[in-house]
Amino acid sequence: MDAWTALAGVGAGLSIATMTAPVGVSGAVFLLPVQLSVFHVPSPAVTPTNLLFNVVAGPGALWRYRTSGQLHGPLSRHLVLGTLPGVVLGAVVRVFAFPGTGVFRLLIAAFLLPMGVWLCARTFFPVRTRAARPAVPSPKSITVLAAVVGVIGGIYGIGGGSLIGPLLVGRGLPIARVAPAALAATFATSVVGALAYTLLAAVSSGDVAPDWELGLACGAGAMIGGYLGARLQPRLPETVLRLLLGASATGVGSLYAAQALS
Repeated sequence: MDAWTALAGVGAGLSIATMTAPVGVSGAVFLLPVQLSVFHVPSPAVTPTNLLFNVVAGPGALWRYRTSGQLHGPLSRHLVLGTLPGVVLGAVVRVFAFPGTGVFRLLIAAFLLPMGVWLCARTFFPVRTRAARPAVPSPKSITVLAAVVGVIGGIYGIGGGSLIGPLLVGRGLPIARVAPAALAATFATSVVGALAYTLLAAVSSGDVAPDWELGLACGAGAMIGGYLGARLQPRLPETVLRLLLGASATGVGSLYAAQALS
């Protein structure tokens, strides 16, 4: 990898993580199209490269959330317990059953687009009646949901924060609570997922191992951006954070739908 590519990777990771860390998204969901279209990372190697990005990027935001006391609480544990077994299963499915990306782009678009539009609509037109407020999911349902998200993250290399974050916020949890937990789950999932792909690369053919240089470069930029984004979060009102999360989900869903249908 030449110096310009490395600088581009650092810049991409820095800018993406600064915008996404305040709402609990590592940025891998935005980085994936950049890897495919700009850096031309082959499939399925793009998935473990994204997971490697999450591993390097995560400590910046997590350190900030930990020092501010936002990582304490059971939500992080429930998410991690669900996502860890899910990501291993997802990695196996991706390598041996579905090495392509088209179907999963369409599936993620089908999930993110309506969720993003719904979050934006609720931000502009909030439901004020107590009876109509969504019920907060139980710990068991959160763990089951996290397992499903872990499988998707293992298949597609997006960590899962961009999927579980909008859903939990839409069900009534505040972003200040969801964001640190989602990033913690994304980090733990990505560590296990990257190791799983590294082991699978030894027993399978094709481009399975991560692009180490690009993943480290993008992750280094995102580590700084994640810390900056986590520092920014307390200064943003809940309404702005909800709108940012909804707009992010809508934008990524639209992009993936266009790519899947093109």
